[in-house]
Amino acid sequence: MATIYREILIAAHPDAAWSALRDVGALHTRLAPGFVVDTQLGDGERVVTFANGMVVRELIVDVDDTLRRVAWSVVGSPMTHHNGTAQIVPSGNAQCRFVWIADLLPHSIAPDIDAMMAEGLAVIKKTLESAAHEH
Repeated sequence: MATIYREILIAAHPDAAWSALRDVGALHTRLAPGFVVDTQLGDGERVVTFANGMVVRELIVDVDDTLRRVAWSVVGSPMTHHNGTAQIVPSGNAQCRFVWIADLLPHSIAPDIDAMMAEGLAVIKKTLESAAHEH
């Protein structure tokens, strides 16, 4: 199984970053606008449309307010296995680390998913830092 680990420091208060991350139906407006172009919520799941045209169905496994962590699983895609987590970790005064981990199969798609995660994190950082400066 391929594991992709990405982490970035964000100049935003952890509570504000967590508020955006935990809003699982607003990826396209609050967390990664432009990278994600639409999010549709269903019963315990969401359908996410990315700017590159990829559409995935994700089961929401957990939204943990104590750990500031969201876990999900992509189903019905070319991936035979996927588990993803994103977590907000406080890091000093009014900043946090955004930690995104994906475990997936087959290995052959890991480079493409890693590139998407890197692009997504850059958008997330810009979005959360811009929101922090507005307040």
